[in-house]
Amino acid sequence: MKVCEHLKRANGKSLFTIEILPPLKGENIQMLFDNIDPLMEFKPPFIDVTYHREEYVYKKTPSGLLEKRTTRKRPGTVGICAAIQNRYKVDTVPHIICGGFTREETENALIDLHFLGIDNVLVLQGDAIKTESRFIPEPDGYRYASELLEQVVKMNRGIYLDEELQSTSPTNFCIGVAGYPEKHFSAPNLKADLKYLKLKVDLGAEYIVTQMFFDNQKYFQFVDECRKVGINVPIIPGIKPLTGKGQLNILPKTFHIDIPEELSDAAEKCKDNAAVKEVGIEWCIQQSKELMKHNVPTLHFYSMGKSDPIYRIAKELF
Repeated sequence: MKVCEHLKRANGKSLFTIEILPPLKGENIQMLFDNIDPLMEFKPPFIDVTYHREEYVYKKTPSGLLEKRTTRKRPGTVGICAAIQNRYKVDTVPHIICGGFTREETENALIDLHFLGIDNVLVLQGDAIKTESRFIPEPDGYRYASELLEQVVKMNRGIYLDEELQSTSPTNFCIGVAGYPEKHFSAPNLKADLKYLKLKVDLGAEYIVTQMFFDNQKYFQFVDECRKVGINVPIIPGIKPLTGKGQLNILPKTFHIDIPEELSDAAEKCKDNAAVKEVGIEWCIQQSKELMKHNVPTLHFYSMGKSDPIYRIAKELF
């Protein structure tokens, strides 16, 4: 079932959903299942699965020269989506990114998903690889998520890259895109960011999932601004509990977000990460309760591979 159908069937009730990371290369998928199993108590209608593009490392050869090698630490997004749907009978939302894909490779990946009965995708630009200071698209790939979105929309209409194909079968993807309550780091301002977000919606995006945030007012203001410019699709809040003191620096740097002074001050006073985790869980519970009072479509938790904090929060809410 499509994400938008799940949201419609909820009839205004806030759902519980999660985003997961694929296991590191070499790890058993059972480790992933062990983290998902407890959360099934709260009946998530869909689960997002992130995609991690290839990276490059340089290995010294016996001759002393450096050899460039390709590595991907978290492969398996498509297989994990299929495994989750088979094991839990829950819909999955694979992330589809621009980085690392040609248009042909994107089309083939979407065909695989379609054949597996996966009818949701979250379309993203993706991150620049760590050895590059900015995002660089693949040759014959896409620079912007809007371009990738257009390809998915065309496939939903039965239009493939090979225009000579006859009697094509259309795909049937529900397409989500990302939104940034504190604006995307590459946008000069929120107004410009919303212009491109509206473009994606006008092209065919059916819902928005936000970057994580810790201040609900930023989400509420973001929704208001979206509605003012004519973005009327569901806007799903993405949230995450703070679980360690190091995240006070890592999260703002990595995701370009602010952490409220009240939360950071409380975390700084903690003696250890166990205490920070308790502060983070309580903050997230209160944050979630306020969001539910505003009838958000779903509370979408970024689990980062850890189910215990999410379980404790959801137990208080659902």
